Amino acid sequence: MKKLITLCVFVFALFLGTESVSAQTNKLEVNTKASEKTEALRKYIKFDNDQRDQVYLAIQEYTQATMDLKKAKVVKKDAQKKINELLESKMQEILTEEQYERYKSFTEEEE
Repeated sequence: MKKLITLCVFVFALFLGTESVSAQTNKLEVNTKASEKTEALRKYIKFDNDQRDQVYLAIQEYTQATMDLKKAKVVKKDAQKKINELLESKMQEILTEEQYERYKSFTEEEE
């Protein structure tokens, strides 16, 4: 009986460890994508360090939301559109008008 309980605890611990590794990999992927996009934008738009940090956080949040949406089993009709609008509004708040126009042209070129 003790062996059975020990085995169950061991299997449960392995299961939790696997979920933790998966979550860490997902977070690492989000951070990597956000960092790459922020650097590409920084070179194109030329914003300061404070703006860079804010842009990184906005893109990180956008990337995480997009990945979560892809994994979701049930997706609301305009979910991706709302996520995109949220990113656009944050970028508009962070950047100056001239920088925002450059951002828009950058995203259009990317698509």
